[in-house]
Amino acid sequence: MAEPAIHTEGLVKTYGRNRGLTGLDLRVEPGEVYGFLGPNGAGKSTTIRLLLDLIRPTAGRVRVLGADPRRDGVALRRRIGYLAGDFVVDGRQTARELLTYLGNLRGGVPRARVDALAARLDLDLGRPIRGLSKGNRQKVGVVQAFMHSPELLILDEPTSGLDPFLQHEFLAMVREARAEGRTVFMSSHVMSEVQQTADRVGIVRDGRMVTVARVEELRERAVRKVEVTFAEPVDAAEFAALPGVSEVTVAGTVLRCRLDGRADALVKAAAAHTAVGLLCEEPDLEELFFGYYSREEATRAVA
Repeated sequence: MAEPAIHTEGLVKTYGRNRGLTGLDLRVEPGEVYGFLGPNGAGKSTTIRLLLDLIRPTAGRVRVLGADPRRDGVALRRRIGYLAGDFVVDGRQTARELLTYLGNLRGGVPRARVDALAARLDLDLGRPIRGLSKGNRQKVGVVQAFMHSPELLILDEPTSGLDPFLQHEFLAMVREARAEGRTVFMSSHVMSEVQQTADRVGIVRDGRMVTVARVEELRERAVRKVEVTFAEPVDAAEFAALPGVSEVTVAGTVLRCRLDGRADALVKAAAAHTAVGLLCEEPDLEELFFGYYSREEATRAVA
C-alpha cells in the first residue's frame, strides 16, 4: 500500500489554556481530493499550519509526502503548493514580479506556465499588488500555489473573494490536478465546492475529527428539506411514521418534511398517491455540521 500523502496521529496543539487540536487523526491518500470541513475555530487552519511546520505540535506525529515537515521542511516545500486563508503579499511589487520571485525560490517556474494560469483567471500580471482588489489578490495566491505543478496542494479557503465564474475555473484546475495524479487537501465552508471536487470529506469539530466519508455517503446521510405536492390531500401521520422522516406538516395538498438519510421509504409512500411535484433542498454546510454535532452530543449523552 502506498504511503499516505498526509498522515497525522494523535495531533495536539495547545495555545496556553486553549486547545486548537485535541488528538486529530488524519489520512489523505495520494492522488485524491480531500475536503476538510468545519466551522470557524474547529481547527482547520491550525492543522494546515502544522502540516507545513509554520507552527509546531504540542504532541502527536505528522508526516507529509513521507517526510517530517520539521526535519525536511525546505525540500518538502518545493513539492507543495500552499494557499493561505489570509493570503498577504508585499504591495510594492507587480503580480509578475512577485510570482517570479516565488518561482525562483522553488527552483524556477517557466514564464509560459505563469502566463497560462493568469490568463485562465483573468489576472493582469502588470499591476502592482497594492492596486489589486481582494479577488485579484486571491488570483495571485491561486497562481503561486499551482504554478510549479506540485505533488501536493494545500489550500485554505481557496475561493474566498473569487466571483462565481472564476470559482468554476478554479474547480476545473483542481480536477485537472487530480487527473494528473496530484493530491489536493482543501479546507472550505462552501459545500458545493466539496461536492463537485472531493473524493472524501473529513468534518472536524473542536480540534478532532467527527467523521470521514466519501462525498456520496455524506450526501446520502445528510438531512434534507423535502416538499411534495399531491393531486389530493394526504394524511401527515402516514408519512411521519416513515424511517428518517420528521417534522411532517401538510397544508392543503402540499406535504413538507425533513429527511435524514435515504429517501427510499419516502419515495415509495409518495408513489402510493398521485404526486404532481417534488422539491428536495440540499442542506447548507451549517445544517450539515449541526446534524453531525447533534448526533455526536446525543451519543455522548447516552454513553
